[in-house]
Amino acid sequence: MPSQSFIDYVKIHCKSGNGGSGSAHFFRNKLMPKGGPDGGDGGRGGNIILRGNKQLWTLLPLKYRKHVKAGHGGAGGRSGRTGAEGDDIILDVPLGTTAKNAETGEILFEIEDHDEYRVLLKGGRGGKGNVHFKSPTNVAPRYAQPGELGIDEWMILELKVLADVGLVGFPNAGKSTLLSSITAAKPKIGAYPFTTIVPNLGIVSYHGDKSFVMADIPGIIEGAHKGKGLGFRFLKHIERNAVLLFMIPADTEDINAEYRILVNELEAYNSELLDKQHILAITKNDILDQEMQELINAELDIPIPYLFISSVTNKGLTELKELLWTAIEKEAALLETEDIQFAPFGDEEE
Repeated sequence: MPSQSFIDYVKIHCKSGNGGSGSAHFFRNKLMPKGGPDGGDGGRGGNIILRGNKQLWTLLPLKYRKHVKAGHGGAGGRSGRTGAEGDDIILDVPLGTTAKNAETGEILFEIEDHDEYRVLLKGGRGGKGNVHFKSPTNVAPRYAQPGELGIDEWMILELKVLADVGLVGFPNAGKSTLLSSITAAKPKIGAYPFTTIVPNLGIVSYHGDKSFVMADIPGIIEGAHKGKGLGFRFLKHIERNAVLLFMIPADTEDINAEYRILVNELEAYNSELLDKQHILAITKNDILDQEMQELINAELDIPIPYLFISSVTNKGLTELKELLWTAIEKEAALLETEDIQFAPFGDEEE
């Protein structure tokens, strides 16, 4: 996934269409030169709509479209004719796109399904024609209602990456190296923090006919839940990962402490992230001899499955894929169980 093509944040100015004005027309013909009111209603203004598209994986098409404007509704006509509706604007977005108001920060909705339609901004209502204002005391109203103005707002669209496995770790934990070792992805790899600044996706083959998607996400640092480092840009992406693979290098001074920092950051951002399946990979195992590995293993106090791996020598990678596949299958089974709807028991006849 080329980093310049992956866009997960756009800010766009949106303007829904104005409603058309109602008509103040009166019926006229040769037999009835002074007929009653027959003005029709104005048409509604165009909506701005987001539509989920499973073929998209980036917000790049919207990056350079800073202004989105829907059509205005047409004015009402004689004989009770309603004005034409304003043209809607439909924006296709990837699944996992969240819409929020740029000024208030209010999250409006998230697009989760293919072909899901959600109205981002509703067009203005059309004005009522003078036929609606006729009454016994006002048989010839010479006025109609103007159309309602459309809504003018700046909106933010953010994308959360969907993957089976999300890699969680400090910068330089070996996430990109692992992704390049077990998938065909070619993420940027460097010996400095934040080499990865956008998510990279790769497909991991498993026993030939099976596969799962792995996401290499920008590294986390202490305080990320407050926006430090790449903060929110990192954390939002792991919300849509089924399994989280924590990665800590073998040469870390205190593996237990670093693991607790990572868990605390996830919990502070969104406590529901702790409900996902977690696995720990202790990376860079190629720098350890058997004695060092046994010493580290004896000091570990971590309540999740873990194993030692090396992306350079491929040590432990087969076992890692086995462990990840089992966790993915377990998470899928849990989701299926949650989706089952049980009908309440009715009163049984005696």
